[in-house]
Amino acid sequence: MNFSLSDEHKMVQDMAIRFTDQELKPLAAEIDSTHRHNDEVLRKMAENGFMGVAIPAEYGGAGMDYVSYALILTEISRGCASTGVIMSVNNSLYGFPVYKFGSEEQRVAFNTPVASGAAHGCYGLTEANAGSDPAAMKTTAVLDGDSWILNGEKKFITNGNIAKYAVVAAVTDKSKGYKGITQFVVDLENTEGFTVGKIEEKLGIRGSGTSELVFVDACIPKDAILGDPGSGFRQMLTTLDSGRIGIASQALGIAKACLDECVAYSKERVQFGKPLESFQATQFKLADMATRIDASELLILKAAWLESNDLPFEKEAAQAKMYASDTAMDATVEGVQIFGGYGYSCEYPMERLMRDAKITQIYEGTNEIMRIVIARGVMGKR
Repeated sequence: MNFSLSDEHKMVQDMAIRFTDQELKPLAAEIDSTHRHNDEVLRKMAENGFMGVAIPAEYGGAGMDYVSYALILTEISRGCASTGVIMSVNNSLYGFPVYKFGSEEQRVAFNTPVASGAAHGCYGLTEANAGSDPAAMKTTAVLDGDSWILNGEKKFITNGNIAKYAVVAAVTDKSKGYKGITQFVVDLENTEGFTVGKIEEKLGIRGSGTSELVFVDACIPKDAILGDPGSGFRQMLTTLDSGRIGIASQALGIAKACLDECVAYSKERVQFGKPLESFQATQFKLADMATRIDASELLILKAAWLESNDLPFEKEAAQAKMYASDTAMDATVEGVQIFGGYGYSCEYPMERLMRDAKITQIYEGTNEIMRIVIARGVMGKR
């Protein structure tokens, strides 16, 4: 059993570390405070292949594996979790289903611009009453000659305000329940009847846009369908499995940033004539953080390795996402405690890290849902 990264993976990780430290981390506070992503940073990430890590080169991607994706996304999120989730959605929630379920023509037309960084993608699944229960969605698609007519509203869509393309789930046959759900790939900029709705003000990851996608008699081509009619729900499950590796990596990056900040601060901050690092109470907090971070990383790399080798990874992705996100939340709460009053101040990054960590326990499946998925895997059910 070999726990070492390959030379290729080490090179990829080192590249992402350098990029994050030099290009991204210095801008993270500004990205958060202005509630705006940095276009120049995203352009440079695309030049490095970060927007389509596991998409083959012929479709605009970098042609790497999912271990590389997890390593890169962890480092990007260590620098800025808002930028990390933009990258995650382009790769996992948009790029993955288009490549996995799309036709050759769809891969060329819809993977290439997003994987290359020329445009952004998003995933239109969640609705006001269909979050953890996607089968309750109300958005419909009705075939009318050579077109599908889309009606409905998607909510809490990451990248929704900047995306040119979207994978959108809709009900095509109400009589079949979840088996009547179908997914489509949509050119949003060229779809009459589509508008960007409300853009959310959020607790954390403020530098990534989260918006509504509104479709009112929106006409899309007949060949916009991904796969076969009624295959959307199964596609959704697989897409979310892949996406959870991304969110787990985002959470891991946040937790690593927290540990780095706490170690540096505990060496500098003096109380009762001694640096904080000399107190056992501080040491115990750091020890717990470090142990859970290492455990999270092992879970993530296992899930990513399974996906890279076309092996089942649903349970492992859920375990990684649940554990890493809980680790990030717990670590940042303790981090604020280590920083004391300064942890509560916007002068230091701890309060931002804590705000960013919380959403990782919620999106792409709440951790309550993750436990259901894990239990299904343990019991051999799907």
